[in-house]
Amino acid sequence: MSELRHAIAVVALLAATVAGCDADPPSPAEPSVSAAASPEPVETPAPGDHRLTIPWNGNTRSFVVHAPPSYDGTKPLPLVVVMHYFPGDADGIAATSGMSAKADREGFLVLYPEGFSGGMNALSCCGSEDDVGLIKNLVARMVERWHVDAKAIYATGISNGGDMAYRLAVEMPGVFAAIAPVSGGFSGGRATQADFRPTQPVSVITFVGGLDRHAGAFESGLTAWQERLSCKAAPAGGPKLPKGGTRSSATCGDGSELVIYRLPQMGHSWPGAQRGSLADPDAGVNATDLMWEFFRAHRR
Repeated sequence: MSELRHAIAVVALLAATVAGCDADPPSPAEPSVSAAASPEPVETPAPGDHRLTIPWNGNTRSFVVHAPPSYDGTKPLPLVVVMHYFPGDADGIAATSGMSAKADREGFLVLYPEGFSGGMNALSCCGSEDDVGLIKNLVARMVERWHVDAKAIYATGISNGGDMAYRLAVEMPGVFAAIAPVSGGFSGGRATQADFRPTQPVSVITFVGGLDRHAGAFESGLTAWQERLSCKAAPAGGPKLPKGGTRSSATCGDGSELVIYRLPQMGHSWPGAQRGSLADPDAGVNATDLMWEFFRAHRR
């Protein structure tokens, strides 16, 4: 049985009894493993946006599923989990990332989990909720109810959501084929522990702005990621990017790939985004387009 099927089985047992962060708060507590006791609503999978809730650890947690117009539930589709900044919500990150429109064009499903009180318990921020457990539950639900292709599950996010993508890559082994942190880092919290690294291959494409006040932490995190996974840099090459941007790549010891876009004139932003306070339409590259191209090339 695959890791994901095992995760689904665990979720099923739980369900039988239960239904970008710029701040610098204290390190989050270890995730809880309990869940609230109440029935879980059942949605009807169909094209469009579906605003849903789930009882989780004594709270009601919300999330949005977006399915493309072509969705009919008969063909397994890829899933992209998109996570918001702090404080943020599904609507904000959907607008900034443009991921729903991308899904409509390319034919994949999108899951927008919402953090508790606007934030997710990632690495350096925010809160102490069991958000890893929540997202594991929601991904399993997407496989069971929405017919997601279990070999093509991906995660992205900006700021707090980008940090969370790194945490999921480590703490949900065998689930994600690739992640795409945007203005987010592998730093703080559990990432400071030398043994905190993926135990199964997860490829990474990430976008770092040179004017981001967190750029130093992001670069340190990338160094740690490469050291822990024995990544070997590929020779520089390829077309020049606008505004002095660079693209580097490395192949890691477990067979995963690491691609880094460094954009020296960008701040704490989503490159190519047209809407939202963290949008940078003039960054010179479009993160949404590039990450989807990367995702399509990586399956588990």
